[in-house]
Amino acid sequence: MSSHNHRALLIVDMQVGLFHGADQPHDGARVLAAINRLIARARAARAPIFAARHVGPPGSPLAPDSALTQLIPELHVDASRDGVFEKRRPSCFAGTALAERLAQARVDELVIAGMKTEYCVDTTCRAAADLGFKTLLAADAHTSMDTPVLPAAAIVAHHNRTLDGAFVTLVNADECAF
Repeated sequence: MSSHNHRALLIVDMQVGLFHGADQPHDGARVLAAINRLIARARAARAPIFAARHVGPPGSPLAPDSALTQLIPELHVDASRDGVFEKRRPSCFAGTALAERLAQARVDELVIAGMKTEYCVDTTCRAAADLGFKTLLAADAHTSMDTPVLPAAAIVAHHNRTLDGAFVTLVNADECAF
């Protein structure tokens, strides 16, 4: 049996209502390009790719069939072969089958990218660590929007620094192998 670990890519909430909403994500085009390079590298290595969509109750603006909850078309995820799933909580693990699907694929390392940094990316990084995954955060492949308290660039930098070590290992997208 090979000694290398089984690594998967998890893309968080790269959906129309967030990425193309009224508030533009910080460095959106650059982050999207970095995520698409991660997808290409994972695909070339035949590593599993998962993509979460944050949804709300039927009839709400975030209804599962709403245009706002669909993955952005510029994202190179292929729903016919990648694991696209819905979540209703900030953690990609809460109320989803993600942990079971990762176990079935014998994944023990998870590379996380997407948005928003201080909500679903942060929560998912912490949850993955608690579940025993070796978690890598693509430091240059997650983003958020400016808030009244902090600009998005500071939010990203703060979370990279806070999560690094205790919860994740930071990796730059172009240095991340699968």
